Amino acid sequence: MAAVIRMPEVATGTGEAAIQTWLVEIGTAVAAGQPIVEIETEKAVVEYETEVAGELAAILLPAGEAGAVGAPIAVVAEAGESRADALAAAEAEGVVVGGPPADAVPPAPAPTPTPTTAAASVTASEPVPTAVTEPVPTPESAAESVPAPPAPDAPADDDAGPDSSAGRVFASPLVRRLAGERGIDLAAVRGSGPRGRVVRRDLDDLPAPAPVAPAATAPVSTPVPPAPAGAQAPAPAGAEDIPHTGMRRAIARRLTEAKTEIPHIYLRADCRVDALLDLRARINEGRAADARVSVNDLVVKAVAAALLDVPEANAIWLPEVTRRFSGVDLAIAVSIPGGLVTPVVRGVDTLPVGRLGAVIRELAERARAGRLKQSELEGGSFSVSNLGMYGTAEFAAIINPPHSGILAVGAATRRPVIDDDGELSVATVMTVTLSADHRVLDGALAAQWLAAFVRRIEHPLSLLV
Repeated sequence: MAAVIRMPEVATGTGEAAIQTWLVEIGTAVAAGQPIVEIETEKAVVEYETEVAGELAAILLPAGEAGAVGAPIAVVAEAGESRADALAAAEAEGVVVGGPPADAVPPAPAPTPTPTTAAASVTASEPVPTAVTEPVPTPESAAESVPAPPAPDAPADDDAGPDSSAGRVFASPLVRRLAGERGIDLAAVRGSGPRGRVVRRDLDDLPAPAPVAPAATAPVSTPVPPAPAGAQAPAPAGAEDIPHTGMRRAIARRLTEAKTEIPHIYLRADCRVDALLDLRARINEGRAADARVSVNDLVVKAVAAALLDVPEANAIWLPEVTRRFSGVDLAIAVSIPGGLVTPVVRGVDTLPVGRLGAVIRELAERARAGRLKQSELEGGSFSVSNLGMYGTAEFAAIINPPHSGILAVGAATRRPVIDDDGELSVATVMTVTLSADHRVLDGALAAQWLAAFVRRIEHPLSLLV
């Protein structure tokens, strides 16, 4: 029987997502677990993998368009089922499968301007959000100032950019919202999607623009209504207002929820890392530059080893239970333009250090390119955030829900220390700070885990066996 693919909830708490690219065409055979579509989220472009096998019978939501979570986006026919039978079965479930072709659905052209439709044609032909608050112009002024819309059947030139004769800018509601937040004029952006459609990667590839005034939706002579009560005052001289991006809003929401809902407890420790640095140097002898093990790779391995040493800490808090894990999946904080993401490395406890480093590098590269899969942003019990490469001595990080802890790693610096014989000497010391969820890790348990981590770091050969 045909299966209806629905828009997944690719990011927690979102009600809408947009299709960036279909990876398969209608009539193509697909296997369970195969990526079939790229979906835009606030943080990344996520590949969605189908859970069913068969043949793609219909695309219900074209590239560049947005849809509500749970809305049908495609139909997959099972093996041996005809496309017609699959579509009929989907319609029997209440899914609308007819309508325009799936490759591109341009907005309906506005009719010839009349005193009652002129204002609407302005909104339809300009690259601005459809919700407006400006007063509607008078019939006389609107009819005189609004040019006739383009012909509805004008063919699209595949090479045409935003200045094509069609005069329309094709973009999803999500892209339009991001453009508005970033102060980007979509009419000046050359789209790389189907029929010149502007997709999210086109916005991400642009340099950060200076804030611009929103495009007007009415003639200049139209009076501007007063600002609503409580509106933000303009920036004073010498200041600049930077519009919030969708990513910054998502980060702000998640971190506010974490600090509000998770009772944080903080523990700090100093680790002598001279032996660790010596081991790293020996491991990297003869290795190519792009295959060398970093200090961060060894730190991540030590975090996993400490979670095996103290298995009670390898757990997360759920509403009804505390879930404890036997293996170790860790999230690594990766800085990307405009924010950060935390891809999850699976089975860190089983990976050799060299392989672990390669996995972390590959995830970080795809994170910065916005090419992570949704499954790579989910799961895990613990996070690692390293700012040592920036010279940060120490810091405390905010827990990334639903994880029970995050280790903040500072720079390794030469410091005076007292050795075991009571003598003053100099050693390379790294300060780490554990932020723990007090619902899962009591103070004593958190201290046991941190002590286990320090032992692993100061005796690094244990990480290789």
